[in-house]
Amino acid sequence: MFSPPLALASLSGESDAEWARAGADYAGCAFLGGIAIDDRSRAAARELVARDRTEFLPDDPFAFVDHQLRALELESTPIQPAVNVRSATREPIRDAAQLCHEHDALLEINAHCRQDELCAVGCGETLLADTDRLAGYVETATSTGATIGVKVRTEVHGVELPALAEVLESAGASFVHVDAMDTESVIAEIADATDLFVIANNGVRDTETVREYVEYGADAVSVGRPSDNPVVLERVHDAVVAQLES
Repeated sequence: MFSPPLALASLSGESDAEWARAGADYAGCAFLGGIAIDDRSRAAARELVARDRTEFLPDDPFAFVDHQLRALELESTPIQPAVNVRSATREPIRDAAQLCHEHDALLEINAHCRQDELCAVGCGETLLADTDRLAGYVETATSTGATIGVKVRTEVHGVELPALAEVLESAGASFVHVDAMDTESVIAEIADATDLFVIANNGVRDTETVREYVEYGADAVSVGRPSDNPVVLERVHDAVVAQLES
């Protein structure tokens, strides 16, 4: 899906085109965002900003995404662009997917964020327990021809990620981006249950952490908080090239 098999994971309010360019020497993919794209998710994002979290809140989120993707294209940035979006409603997902399709970018549906404000409006990890709605998001997005995936997290009560991944694959998803938390073995369960491209996230810092995820069957890994640290990125880049591309 991208090479090298190292992604930069989205950091709300930080992961823009400039951030992606800075990591392009090391990573094969950059997930811009997360971007709140409907009224309810934007209202929640404003509440997060009110308590001092950094969020992207442009007047027009779709114009913002278009501008960011165009910026990467104009500079021929050698990285696969992707966009992580939050939405409590279905129709904006189609619009975001169409935009990504036009720019040959991946679309990642956010079923990962756990802030109370986002969960209260039906975004983030609440989607993990609302299988039909999440599958509907995927079906809507794939109808545009874009490549679609979902970012998920482990350790959510009542949610069996391997079973959910099967549903997402049936709905048309191509990849799943897994924040493994302290349950790294779930990567193997998802890889065994589906043919999805599996991106493993959480704690990826060095050769040993890459090796653990590769042994569990990950197709790629992603770096979150240290995604602006070239020392960490170079170390992880060398590890994924050696272990996944050799």
